[in-house]
Amino acid sequence: MTVRTPRTLAVLTVAAAALALSACGGGGAGGVTPLTPISQYYMQVEPGLDRIALAVHDRGMSANQSAAIDALVQRYWASGTGGVLIQAPGGGDAAAADMAWSVKAALTARGVPEERIRVEGYAAPDPRAPVLVGFDIVQAVIPNCAAVNGAGRPRYTNAPSPGLGCSVTANMAAQIDDPRDIVRPRAMTPADSGRAAVVFQNYRAGQPTSAPQDELVSGRIARAVE
Repeated sequence: MTVRTPRTLAVLTVAAAALALSACGGGGAGGVTPLTPISQYYMQVEPGLDRIALAVHDRGMSANQSAAIDALVQRYWASGTGGVLIQAPGGGDAAAADMAWSVKAALTARGVPEERIRVEGYAAPDPRAPVLVGFDIVQAVIPNCAAVNGAGRPRYTNAPSPGLGCSVTANMAAQIDDPRDIVRPRAMTPADSGRAAVVFQNYRAGQPTSAPQDELVSGRIARAVE
């Protein structure tokens, strides 16, 4: 007679679950079977690089280059991760070195913290090669639904099609404003405590708590209904 203690039962349960999962594997992307038919595709991100090249001039930074840095800083705050890297061409050209440090000063003046800016050299074919300025980004992965096997073929089974959910995921990935929202929740903005205090004050005084424009709209609706 075999006596099974609670610990033995727990071990057997875990082993059985592992065998069940291993038996189900291999049917989906990466060898993992989706839990549901509509979870075959899900939002993902991949690393990318946003970088501009600035030509080196003896007269310094041009107006177009200054505007390009403005746009780069805006994109950095919108979708950048980590710091900003400035790469100056090697070779000891004084104008190229001055350009690199001018770019750093321009980034700092536009609000990028100095500790996030790094300046380094790179092996360039010409000492007057462009100064490179860029940062890492994450971008949404847009699946190629047209390449899904059997996407447009007739099916003679009740099983879900291989492309089920692909177009929805691709559409969402193409429209998302900030791909960083896929990997982490966006921080909540602080509550409008001032407006909340006004509402509570009016409520305690027995006065209407709605805004004037709300009363105007409700009045128009009431007159329209009458």
